[in-house]
Amino acid sequence: MFVRVVGSLCQRVPSVLTRRSVMTKPNVVFVLGGPGAGKGTQCSKIVETYKCTHLSAGDLLREERCRAESKDGQLIDAYIKEGKIVPVEITINLLRKAMEETMQKDSSKSCFLIDGFPRNEDNLHGWTRVMDGKAKVKFVLFFDCGTEVCINRCLERGKSSGRTDDNRESLEKRIQTYQQSTRPIIQLYEKQGKVRTVDASRPVDEAIRPGHSP
Repeated sequence: MFVRVVGSLCQRVPSVLTRRSVMTKPNVVFVLGGPGAGKGTQCSKIVETYKCTHLSAGDLLREERCRAESKDGQLIDAYIKEGKIVPVEITINLLRKAMEETMQKDSSKSCFLIDGFPRNEDNLHGWTRVMDGKAKVKFVLFFDCGTEVCINRCLERGKSSGRTDDNRESLEKRIQTYQQSTRPIIQLYEKQGKVRTVDASRPVDEAIRPGHSP
């Protein structure tokens, strides 16, 4: 049961014991699925129960583009509006910084659910290049959801989210990008036996619950 797998993974992580507080190598679960599949919502539910940290690549990028002093803000904004994937170096630097800051504050928090990454082959190669030996990817948590369900959820969310990309034109571009670029990454991990699949088309409260086996 994958929720228990995540839970045991997060609870097994040892705390830092050395005098200089050298950080434990983080355990990572990549969380992938189309826009509107419920990745962020379900990660929040997992975090409520188990000792792990949810990092959303998309949220980190949106926060960075809104930061007045950011040198990458305008570039990130342009990519997001076009439904394109932001250059990998920017995303990985934000993820690495967030993990480091989390572990510096609490050395026992060494399990991370990374939501919305890697989104394409370039992302994966970039992660391997930068993070090889610095973090251990345990598996991919894949939220499988139909296109129309995803679009309808995002359009409904867009009524109150304030997100500029929660409109049909941007969504269709994002879903096309997801199908062409992200699905092959999921399939690659499937061949390695490192994918846990969730039927994300079901209502939010039913997609993940303790004891459920997808």
